[in-house]
Amino acid sequence: MTAQLLSSVPAGRRVRISSIEGGRQLGRRLLALGLSIGSEVEVLHHRSSGVVVACGGNRVALGTGVANKLYIEELD
Repeated sequence: MTAQLLSSVPAGRRVRISSIEGGRQLGRRLLALGLSIGSEVEVLHHRSSGVVVACGGNRVALGTGVANKLYIEELD
């Protein structure tokens, strides 16, 4: 498995967040949304300005800037 950006994952795939390339503030913001390193999410669809993911029964819309800072590993 190779790490790739969340923004490059096609809709319908399940992935695990492997690292966050951002500061503490971004980490805290994502944690408040229920996302952290090790979280498993499903990419629901891409929007013109980001991506929508499902995690633990919640849907979260992430902008392109944030999605480009999340590295993931695809799950089988």
